[in-house]
Amino acid sequence: MVTKGFTTSLWFDGQAEEAADFYLSVFKDGEKGRIGRYTDAGPGEPGSVLAVEWTVNGQRFVGINGGPQFHFDEAISFQIHCDDQDEVDYYWDKLTEGGGEHGDCGWLKDRFGLSWQVVPAELIGLISDPDAGKAARTTQAMLGMKKLDIAALRRAHEGA
Repeated sequence: MVTKGFTTSLWFDGQAEEAADFYLSVFKDGEKGRIGRYTDAGPGEPGSVLAVEWTVNGQRFVGINGGPQFHFDEAISFQIHCDDQDEVDYYWDKLTEGGGEHGDCGWLKDRFGLSWQVVPAELIGLISDPDAGKAARTTQAMLGMKKLDIAALRRAHEGA
């Protein structure tokens, strides 16, 4: 793994390698990197995973088994910009499988509690349209959705 640039560190409670494998199954453009294990020096069980590196979509991550005192919340989250409804459906379904939670406006939490927004790439253009009526209708439609529906957003934008 390259040491220049930024690496996102995600802290888990003994699930770092499971999380890495999960994200690598969701995002096809990725690979697992180094795995660091606890030694007799502790504080974890010797041989158990301390940290695991992975890369997906060009973004570097390290999962650290930091213990039960650390939890994810919505203050740190990821957006996935999707080209079409099939891609929205794919990421929504994959990221919520196995215990994830559906949220509002395209937001969800995966089974590890990490927040994601699965967003059609065209959404920002629709909700920031210079025509205030179109933008408002699209925003109103989005606010009533869990998983975002591109066709419904377009219909709202056009006033249909």
